[in-house]
Amino acid sequence: MTLLTVQNLTVRRGECPVVDAASFTVRNGECVGLIGPNGAGKTSLLRGTLGLLPHEGDSSLAALAPKQRAAQAAWLPQTREIAWPMSVERIVALGRLPYLARGARLSPADQSAVDGALSRMGLQNFRTRLATALSGGEQARVLIARTLAQDTPLLMADEPIAGLDPAAQIATLQVFETLAQEGRAVLTSLHDLSLAARFCTRLIMIGAGRIIADGPPRDVLTPQRLADVFRLKAEVLDTSQGLVVQPWGVIA
Repeated sequence: MTLLTVQNLTVRRGECPVVDAASFTVRNGECVGLIGPNGAGKTSLLRGTLGLLPHEGDSSLAALAPKQRAAQAAWLPQTREIAWPMSVERIVALGRLPYLARGARLSPADQSAVDGALSRMGLQNFRTRLATALSGGEQARVLIARTLAQDTPLLMADEPIAGLDPAAQIATLQVFETLAQEGRAVLTSLHDLSLAARFCTRLIMIGAGRIIADGPPRDVLTPQRLADVFRLKAEVLDTSQGLVVQPWGVIA
């Protein structure tokens, strides 16, 4: 089933297109990695797809009313500072707001979603702690859990593993991989190309606002594309654990 359809989406900064006529779909069961260098347009593409930026073209999500959109897709933005002195559990429970009437308390089903999100992110023992007292990496995990508690068919995340230690990065991407295996879908921007190759079923490579390649990691991650788009001299190695991108130089 198709969960997201984007057709000729263009986002402009002034007259300049920072996303230029992007078209793609996301189906259930997919974990789609959005890759590209800094400034390529990844964040603008995600935000335009959600209707958070003015755009031309069509997005099936942007066409929805806000409440319908919140039931279809959960969004984790790149900026993830927690400013509220609230418990971890209460922060994660904010993910249930799209389903609650004003002033309503969490139902047993809502609480189950919160508990499941805390468990997925390994935060069961953090539930009563103040989120503002946690480290930056721990706060990032809390906000990922809040997104998971929203329990939508599609999860969209902008650089969700930035600032996490290696173990937490892998654990987070394993959660995303599991969501896809359960029949949901994930669309996430990533900078670590080897982790993207390992955990994503499909990669969309974007450069200068345009989609350069879209397909299985093995087809998208070629030395020539890494040179053209990332200005990297790199080898793509086939290992027992999957593809590994090994940079060894920069193209001036």
